[in-house]
Amino acid sequence: MTASFALSAQPDPAVEPRYYANVPSKRLVAWVIDVALIGALSAAILPLTAFTGVLFFPGLMLFTGFFYRWFTLASGSATWGMRIMGIELRSGWGEPLSGKTALLHTAGYTACVVIAPMQLISVLFIALSPRGQSLPDLALRTVAINRP
Repeated sequence: MTASFALSAQPDPAVEPRYYANVPSKRLVAWVIDVALIGALSAAILPLTAFTGVLFFPGLMLFTGFFYRWFTLASGSATWGMRIMGIELRSGWGEPLSGKTALLHTAGYTACVVIAPMQLISVLFIALSPRGQSLPDLALRTVAINRP
C-alpha cells in the first residue's frame, strides 16, 4: 500500500493530466479575482462601521475574506474566482467540499495569509507539487482540479 492510498479517489496527475492542466496559474488568477471581490465587499461594509473600518481595513478584509471563502467553498466547492477560472476543490474522496472541510480549508488559508512565510511555502507547493496542492490542501487531502 502506498502513501497515495488516501488520495486514490482523486485523479492521478500522471494518468489524467487534464484535471491538473494549468491549475496553478488558474489558482493565481482566481486568487486575484477573489482579492478584488473581497476588497469591494470590505469597502461596501465601511459605511456600516461609520467609516472607522478605514483604521483597520486589512483586518476587515481578513474577516470579510474568511466568510467569503468559507461560504463560497461550502456552497460550490469553489470561490467565485475559482468558478470563473473553471477550477474547484475536491476532497480526498473526490467529492465536493463539505461545510466542515470548507471551514477547515479557509482557516488553514487564513493562517497562511497571516503568517507570511507559510503563504510563501504554500505558493511554492502549488507551483512545484504534482497535484498543485497548497499547505491547507496537503493537511486536508484536498486538491484543486479543472471542473470535470
